[in-house]
Amino acid sequence: MADHYEVLGVERDASPEAIKKAYRRLARELHPDVNPSADASERFKLVTHAYDVLSDPQQRQNYDLGGGQQGFGGQQGFGGFGDIFETFFGGGGGSRGPKSRKERGQDALLRVEIDLDEVIFGTHRDLEVDTAVTCETCNGSCCQPGTAPVTCDICHGTGSIQRAVRSLLGNVMTSSPCGTCRGYGTVIATPCATCQGQGRVRARRTVPIDIPAGVETGLRLQMPGSGEAGPAGGPNGDLYLEMKVRHHDIFSRDGDDLLATLEVEMTDAILGTSATVKALDGDIEVEVKPGTQSAEVLTIKDRGVTHLRGSGRGDLKIGIQVITPSKLDHRERELLKQFADGRKQQAPALAQFQQGLFAKLRDRFLRV
Repeated sequence: MADHYEVLGVERDASPEAIKKAYRRLARELHPDVNPSADASERFKLVTHAYDVLSDPQQRQNYDLGGGQQGFGGQQGFGGFGDIFETFFGGGGGSRGPKSRKERGQDALLRVEIDLDEVIFGTHRDLEVDTAVTCETCNGSCCQPGTAPVTCDICHGTGSIQRAVRSLLGNVMTSSPCGTCRGYGTVIATPCATCQGQGRVRARRTVPIDIPAGVETGLRLQMPGSGEAGPAGGPNGDLYLEMKVRHHDIFSRDGDDLLATLEVEMTDAILGTSATVKALDGDIEVEVKPGTQSAEVLTIKDRGVTHLRGSGRGDLKIGIQVITPSKLDHRERELLKQFADGRKQQAPALAQFQQGLFAKLRDRFLRV
């Protein structure tokens, strides 16, 4: 008789897990339902008998010591129907009980658009959504009021049907969901007329949401338990809110800082001036110092966007753009000429490009 270890292709000191793994691999390859050849059938018998002996600690010890070996008709014959059942049918031979009608509801995704000024401090919305809600008539029981599910008379409440399948190994018990109750173990004799036995209906409901400050486009907020109701009174799924911040004509955003451009006349840039800037959360007085140049940045502390996770706010950064007049009358031209003649002029020359915030703002300046 062939050596059992050679039949399974394992070493003599192989662990029980390695033996079981080797057996399953060979069984899947040689089972008559997969490989109908006569040679495969004979090898399958050898593999099964080898596993039967080596999977039992006492029989393996006797085999290693050279003791007697049981044939196919021995007491252990197959090494456990549960193993072969699990190999070919994906589960144990015993019933696992009926499944529950209650299932978790699906998650839902909503896209919410908000304005930039709402991002600064956060906002509240009441969203109207079409979704699945628990049926108010049956309260999720799926049954007409005054009735209840009845035990399935086919599977007697187990949710599964067991059948004996003949094979080369003898009779193998298989288990499959009951076709009458679909594995639930009970039958709804009188379904709810409102939800047709689903325990939920489609309806419009209001979902109040508090959008925190500091959100940005693409950010998703999770609201546990605010998604669709589950069948048969199952728990709700989650609701996800995907944020989209609308474009603002004046202000743009860089992280938690707000960026804007202030146009200043050439004379105001030379002599200095003050201006009232209408920010998103109120007016701000801005001082333009004498001799201010284009691309200089005025920083207003704590007037940007509130930090999403933490306290405090970003800054408002205002880039200065000096406007040079393109049309002058005769008198203005003469005055400027006198001003230029009175100063010691330097010839135009290239200078090093200034990095910093202006590099981030220059695209905005070019659009003005």
